[in-house]
Amino acid sequence: MPNSPHSIDNPTLSRIIATQSARTGVPVKLITAVIHAESNGDPSAVSRTGAQGLMQLMPATAIAYGVVNSFDPLENVTAGTSYLRDLLERYHHNVRLALAAYNAGPGAVDAFHGIPPFSETRIYVARVTAELHAGT
Repeated sequence: MPNSPHSIDNPTLSRIIATQSARTGVPVKLITAVIHAESNGDPSAVSRTGAQGLMQLMPATAIAYGVVNSFDPLENVTAGTSYLRDLLERYHHNVRLALAAYNAGPGAVDAFHGIPPFSETRIYVARVTAELHAGT
C-alpha cells in the first residue's frame, strides 16, 4: 500500500537494503525476498507470534541486535540483515538452512539437522528461494 501510513517508499527501502547489503555482504535480492515474504514491505507489520516490522524481528532478536524501535525501517533492516548474515555464516552459507533458521529459529534447524518438518517453514523456504531464482 504505497503512501499509506504503513508504507515506505520504494526508493527509500531500496537505499536501506543496498546499504545493508554492502555492509554485510548479504545479497540485495535475498534481503528483498525476505522482506517480501515476512511483511510484504509493511514496516508496521506484527505477526501472531509477535514478530515486528519489515523483517519481522522477534523482540529477543531485536534486543540482541540493539534495536530500539522495530518499526523503524532502518533499524529493522539493519538488524534483520545482520541476523541473516549471522545465520548464513552459522550454516556455512547454505541459504536454505539460513532461511529455515530465520523462520523457525536456529534451535529447530539444529534439532532436526536440517530444515524442520514444519509446513510453515518449508513453505517459507520454498517461497523465498523461488523469489531469489525468479528472473534468472
